[in-house]
Amino acid sequence: MSEIIIDKEFEFFLPPLDEATFKWLEDSVLEYGCQQPLVLWEGILIDGYNRYRIIMEHDIPYTTVSMEFESRDEVLIWMISNQVSRRNLNPMQLSYFRGMHYNTDKRLVGNQCGNNRYSSNLELPHNEAILEYERTSKRLAEHYNVSRATIERDGRVALGIVAIGEKSPEAKRSILAGKANISRKKLRELASYTDDKVSEIAVEIEEHRFDNDRNASSEVDSNADSSNLGANMSGAHNNGSGDDMSDILPLSETVIRMTNVFHNELRLAINGSDKDLKNALRMSIDLLEVLYLKL
Repeated sequence: MSEIIIDKEFEFFLPPLDEATFKWLEDSVLEYGCQQPLVLWEGILIDGYNRYRIIMEHDIPYTTVSMEFESRDEVLIWMISNQVSRRNLNPMQLSYFRGMHYNTDKRLVGNQCGNNRYSSNLELPHNEAILEYERTSKRLAEHYNVSRATIERDGRVALGIVAIGEKSPEAKRSILAGKANISRKKLRELASYTDDKVSEIAVEIEEHRFDNDRNASSEVDSNADSSNLGANMSGAHNNGSGDDMSDILPLSETVIRMTNVFHNELRLAINGSDKDLKNALRMSIDLLEVLYLKL
């Protein structure tokens, strides 16, 4: 049997089992063996990390099954659907998975959508990308039976949790276990914080010193997702009414929210390919042009 590859990103993506649940799983595997096959993609383990840990520790026989996906993002979407469908998730974990699903789908849209199963086979013109983001949030809202606003806020929550996890895996585990006193609003704000500030909060969470009330921020809450914000702005530009921008949002708040949107889209793209970064920059330019023409 070929060696199984452990991908740290995929492994870290999944919330760990609590101690009691892991003990139950370990006892079950020890008594009945590993009855479910481990799931692989190109030799990488994508389902069964807890079972793999147990069978390696106790030298228990196992089987594997391979699945085919076109990209890591499609693997992530499958992993999310798999987790949501079969685990009893707490509210924070549900927000995290819905947000990761949304952010991953947006990344696929940003890659021109031609190779993902949710879109047509044609490349999207840049001026339609924002509308595709809007369709993405609507589709996922229907899929998870929540509002579009919830999906878009969850996308921000997921970004915040990922940012914390990059500084402290233990802090991320604490948040997803529901043990950290941090609100979704604070997590949504984290994506616009400096690395030093995120590190400071991560350490406080890890050491159980973080006080959400004490750290309550007066900053503008950047709930407005790029799809929602872009749709509002595009609608204002296209309605021909000549209304002032303040009919949508005060100008200063619009600029602040746009800045947060740009920051977070670039944050998603910066570790990707040149194409990811180019698409994020193009989306930013398009939104800025809409605002410029409206003034």
